[in-house]
Amino acid sequence: MSLFPNLNCFEEKCSCDLAPGTEGCSCFGMNRCRKISLCILLLHCIASAASKPHVVMLGRWTSISLRNEDVDSPPTTLKIRPLYVDGRTKEFVFGGAHDVTERLFVVQRIYRMNDSLPQQAGPTQWQWQRGGWLLVDRVSGKVQQLALAEFDPDSSAVNWFRDYAAYCGVSDDGEKLFVVIMQIGRRKPLLKKSTGEFKGTNPSCTQPAWDRDPIRVSFAPAPDQKLTFSVKSRAVDAITPDDSEGGE
Repeated sequence: MSLFPNLNCFEEKCSCDLAPGTEGCSCFGMNRCRKISLCILLLHCIASAASKPHVVMLGRWTSISLRNEDVDSPPTTLKIRPLYVDGRTKEFVFGGAHDVTERLFVVQRIYRMNDSLPQQAGPTQWQWQRGGWLLVDRVSGKVQQLALAEFDPDSSAVNWFRDYAAYCGVSDDGEKLFVVIMQIGRRKPLLKKSTGEFKGTNPSCTQPAWDRDPIRVSFAPAPDQKLTFSVKSRAVDAITPDDSEGGE
């Protein structure tokens, strides 16, 4: 008795006995069998890739020289660090990271821009520039940029609480100053209120301050101006000085 199946191929049909010494158990069309086997193998590879864990981590700090827009001002020293995904550098970031959930965190991006003139010869000149905020998923390894309304990388000091971002924003023409509250997952801001003219690249608007129970945030667009807003689910209400003293 043969230990291998008997293969009998005639013209386009091919039959094989799946068990030695038995009859009536055959497979017609070897091409079809190969396609089924290939599909099973492909599904197995996809499932293995989907279940592969990703490693997301922040690297060591290093100092860089950041040139200011004002040529007469000396460069600013800034500490940055790489963002690694599976051992590869995905982005460079600076400042502190904020954990939104156990899975998600946000951090501000910094990148190098080509600063060489078209007629300039020699090696390429690179200039560091501040960028927007990144949303990082520790499980999937996905890194995406957040769209923050009226956000200015050089002047907007963002303060995070839960999935809310509070900051002072600048209009596209650089003339108006806004107080803004954004929530991750929403395209439109929960709050966008004009507070006057924007004065220079370093406005007096300091980083907003958050409070809990009830959730509220206070802005100081100017030394003599303070605005407080309560955040209720997906709505924002202004708080007057009387309401603030009453502990609403």
